[in-house]
Amino acid sequence: MRALVAALTLSTCLISAAGATAIYPLDRATILASSPFDFKVEFDGVVKADDVTLTINGQPAKDVLGKDVSFVEKEDGVDASAVLLRGVTIATPGTYTVEAKAGDETKTVKWEVYGTPATPKAKNVIFFLGDGLSVANRTAARIMSKGMTEGKANGRLNMDDLDHMAFIGTSSTHSIATDSANTMSAYMTGHKSRVNALGVYADRTADSKDDPKVETIAEALRRTGKKAVGVVSTAEIEDATPAAVVAHTRKRADKADIVGMFYDVKPEVILGGGSAYFLGKDVPGSKRKDDKDYIQMFKDAGYTLATTKQELDTASGSNTGKILGLFHTGNMDVTLDRMFLKKGTVDKFPDQPGLVDMTEVALDQLSKNEDGFFLMVEGASIDKMAHPMDWERAEVDTIEFDKAVGVGMEFAKTHPDTLVVVTGDHTHGVSLIGTIDDDKPGNEMREKVGTYDDAGFPNYVDANGDGYPDSVDVSRRLAMFANNYPDYYETFRPKMDGPFEPAVKDANGNYVANEQYKNVPGAVLRVGNLPKNADTAVHAVDDVVLQATGPGAEEFKGYMEQSDVYKVLADAMALAPTEKQASAK
Repeated sequence: MRALVAALTLSTCLISAAGATAIYPLDRATILASSPFDFKVEFDGVVKADDVTLTINGQPAKDVLGKDVSFVEKEDGVDASAVLLRGVTIATPGTYTVEAKAGDETKTVKWEVYGTPATPKAKNVIFFLGDGLSVANRTAARIMSKGMTEGKANGRLNMDDLDHMAFIGTSSTHSIATDSANTMSAYMTGHKSRVNALGVYADRTADSKDDPKVETIAEALRRTGKKAVGVVSTAEIEDATPAAVVAHTRKRADKADIVGMFYDVKPEVILGGGSAYFLGKDVPGSKRKDDKDYIQMFKDAGYTLATTKQELDTASGSNTGKILGLFHTGNMDVTLDRMFLKKGTVDKFPDQPGLVDMTEVALDQLSKNEDGFFLMVEGASIDKMAHPMDWERAEVDTIEFDKAVGVGMEFAKTHPDTLVVVTGDHTHGVSLIGTIDDDKPGNEMREKVGTYDDAGFPNYVDANGDGYPDSVDVSRRLAMFANNYPDYYETFRPKMDGPFEPAVKDANGNYVANEQYKNVPGAVLRVGNLPKNADTAVHAVDDVVLQATGPGAEEFKGYMEQSDVYKVLADAMALAPTEKQASAK
């Protein structure tokens, strides 16, 4: 920082008439007892250190936090002052009122510090995250994979049998709308944040990695015990959802740095895509700008490397207990392409494991730890295919995700000290409205959409009993549509030649309908309802559904914020054991 930095006591701190504009953690923050966090006060303008007092519950803040502060006269790139303390903790549960005073101006926030039972409820936690998992995805996956007769499903998804449920609010600290970074970060830290932020409160400075940090669940587990940690995803392992388990950055796009954050924490099992950010810059395909070879660094740290399904099968028999599996330079191919159509980039990466394979290996490895484990499993491409409105790919990935959930539930049957949680990070504006029947007369595809009684039932077939429809390109299929979209051509058909790209950029930099689909028989131009800088559909603000089973699952009920979910996980694993939730007032 470009600043005059002075060590001060928190009993006589800082401000002038400008007053404090922000205090981090924010008002109503919930903080795990003894969990490290960064404390910051931002002021409207340049102030003098001697003009401010800062108290917590009426006491000099130093007496509560146990540290002196750094006063920044001018933050880098900001004509204003700030106070910053890194890595402070509060050990005693209770309500804490933080007050920054400057003359007649006062800024006040309240924090709730909570402890957990002294005895863990669960030895293991498996946290399944369907990225973008909406209710429509679940309904469509059930119909496609199980079928329906006379209005009743012919079978159930694995997640249908989880016995505790809650609705989860997903909004960020700065908007009702949200992304995968701040939503998963709230699950993994207990603190809400801003869109694109991971493990930090988003402050006003330009540096994406100097924002006030909060502890992630992986760090809490490293601090408090010897549980193993696993991270599994079909996306780049540095992508927002898997990164949230370990990362601290204002920008989810800091993927090269996020690899370093994985290395700092060293989860015992890391499986997914994204090898391009592990390779030094001189290696073909690398997306790094430095010479760090993280693949070699992980190998030197005792990890067995796997780059194909065959290598993963071999690695699962190793005795190291640590596996780094990187099966694609970017995001792994979706299930429909990988297993059935052989489209996308399957020709370049022909031996990718699926989410079920990776979940099985992760559970086998992590369960060797006698102290238990925390495993996060992400079905990433439910979201990645919902954005371009490629519904068949999104639904087949939902089926695969549910199969991975089934693996976790089978594990829990023989390990009843396991808490299984299944949820989404956010929703999409997608609804299932009926069917599309090619056998209806006429050439206009929109006239083939059946609603109400005219919808009937789709005619997917699963002759081999693998839980996947033998074909998604059946004559009477599900009609799914987004409620938000750029300009695009709606074809009313599955995209059998590869993932859908609804819009492309024109000479003016605006996104327009991709004319690749213009001449598909019956295609209809839909004029977008999103700004013209949008190339795909966007997330919805709707609540997500969370379901769970196992010890501690009873705490999931009613409406909860995503940050509340972390408290249930912390309770289950007893991350801040206090027999009594004493008041700190």
